Amino acid sequence: MLPNEITEVLNRPYSQELLARDLTRLAYVAKDGTPRNVPIAFTWNGSQLVMCTSKNAPKLAALRENPMVALTIDIEVHPPKILLIRGRAELDVVEGIPDEYLQMNGSYQMSPEQRIKWEAEVRSLYDGMVRIVVTPSWAKLIDFETTLPSAVEELVRQREERRS
Repeated sequence: MLPNEITEVLNRPYSQELLARDLTRLAYVAKDGTPRNVPIAFTWNGSQLVMCTSKNAPKLAALRENPMVALTIDIEVHPPKILLIRGRAELDVVEGIPDEYLQMNGSYQMSPEQRIKWEAEVRSLYDGMVRIVVTPSWAKLIDFETTLPSAVEELVRQREERRS
């Protein structure tokens, strides 16, 4: 997929709505060769998805071995809106708490007092974190209004051909 095609998909209003959400599902291949799909908080910086995890997270060894990932961001209403992204995970070990981690957890419903306690707990738990940064190399929006899953698109095309 060409960069301008990826940008076009990611700039669509539904894509922007999904990229503003809190959670994505990160799919990768574990060290034992089996698939994994884990929910993880993220933030979109306009060109990359940034996720943060503890320095001892098992997914890091797997991502170092095979950095290719797939991400799904969706909503649970009808019709569903689904943003699928593929890319390569780059790992960035940082001391302290990355700003993105504090930002991505900022939209949860917390009172100011809860927020202060949560941030203090985070700072006391982590001496550092790993930023998982994914630059999309492929993207597809499925909104069931203008776009469909590719298999459904094929069935629609076949139905139209039969009617012709």
